[in-house]
Amino acid sequence: MKVIMTTKIDLASMNIMEKLIENFGFRETEKRFDGNPVYSRGDIFILTTNGEMIYYDNLDAEVERQLGLKPDMIVFASRHSSRQKMPSLTTHVTGNWGKAMYGGKDESLAVAHPAAMKLALMKMNELNDLGWTVCYEATHHGPSELEVPSLFIEIGSSEEEWVIDRAGEIIAESIMYVLENYEKAKFPVAIGIGGGHYAPKQTKRALETDIAFSHIAPKYAHLLSRELLLKAIERTWGGVNAIYVDWKGSKGETRQMARALAEELGLEFIRD
Repeated sequence: MKVIMTTKIDLASMNIMEKLIENFGFRETEKRFDGNPVYSRGDIFILTTNGEMIYYDNLDAEVERQLGLKPDMIVFASRHSSRQKMPSLTTHVTGNWGKAMYGGKDESLAVAHPAAMKLALMKMNELNDLGWTVCYEATHHGPSELEVPSLFIEIGSSEEEWVIDRAGEIIAESIMYVLENYEKAKFPVAIGIGGGHYAPKQTKRALETDIAFSHIAPKYAHLLSRELLLKAIERTWGGVNAIYVDWKGSKGETRQMARALAEELGLEFIRD
């Protein structure tokens, strides 16, 4: 079972859901989740909740409790908000490198699926006829307490963009592409370190080479530790082949820690 998670309080989420139902043959079932209709197409289910999805820890267990079905993958269809109001199409995995300010738990990371995020990034980039920014985001916000792989795919970054039909269509098609292809996709996988929130170097590397990124720790993750990097590796579906460092976009002590850990674990060390 694959889950597309939406919420009634998110304009972008509802836009994406509408396009999924209109364009991909989803049908309403007799099931309800959090009191809302459940839509399905084959083994893909669209679920809707009533609050902010970033606070929905243990969603996988709740799906199993309410529907009697165990999810293998959860894709959150969501808005992205930023003060810059940069029109964007983004993807990322969730978790907190430090204190949990917006959902999840402190120093807790969700299970990343690098191939799924790379497929999302590539498909959004391919379909992007809006001229918007397409990028990874660094790992941030909740939920972090999930035991199945998950990712957010988002329309950013203001109410003006959230309701644009074409943006909803691009994200809907990208989600379906991910869910139909992620299980057989194979890429070398790296943990990403350094750079800004929108991970420009990691995004460029993923779009131009075969590398797929798992968790990305930005330069502003001040509390990044060896233990958290090990946790990021552990919480990566399918394993990790490399540690990638945005050299100019990271601190000296972080670079050295990352290099030492790569050597210790026998991983490739990539500096950019």
